[in-house]
Amino acid sequence: MAIPSLEQEIRTLFQQKRVEYDDHSGSFTQLDFGFGDRVAKRYFAFDVKEKRQSYNLGNWQTAIPEAHFFILDDLACRKILLYAPNAGLLVRDTPGKRYLFFTVVDLFLMPKNRVNRSIRRAQLELKGKWLIDLRNGRALNRLDELFPAIDGYLDQRKAIFHEIHACYGDYVGEEIGAGGIERRPEHWDKDFGATR
Repeated sequence: MAIPSLEQEIRTLFQQKRVEYDDHSGSFTQLDFGFGDRVAKRYFAFDVKEKRQSYNLGNWQTAIPEAHFFILDDLACRKILLYAPNAGLLVRDTPGKRYLFFTVVDLFLMPKNRVNRSIRRAQLELKGKWLIDLRNGRALNRLDELFPAIDGYLDQRKAIFHEIHACYGDYVGEEIGAGGIERRPEHWDKDFGATR
């Protein structure tokens, strides 16, 4: 029996949970799905992508193990950024039998390799691709865990965007070191005086 498309799976989830939603999955300019309260600034839009089969790593220069390797379009990621901060991406990893949720913050901050892939139609063109590690998304065991993941992100927005001063996120493939000299109150006084 064929598994349903990810888009149909999302529609079924919304219907089962009796959640009103917007379906723009046929649009090239809008994110696939959106739902929530706009007035309360809890409307969330997201795109959906699927890893249908394993990749041939001989075609891509990456240190990411194939089981965690995924390719995204640069343009699709820019579209998610357009809907920030209440935006993200859901990936169905069919070979890995899992779902992964990325907030726009994760997509922006996580390590990635960006490459231009050649495409020959009438003439040679380039298409931007992101080579990412799926482990940098939030793993969902079941699709219905998507709603709590989105709610958790929306609940943390103030901290993420205004309160956490250290580098945000703990991403596979990245080591955050220390840099610069220790800042002390006299540095802030000097900076403040120079900008006022």
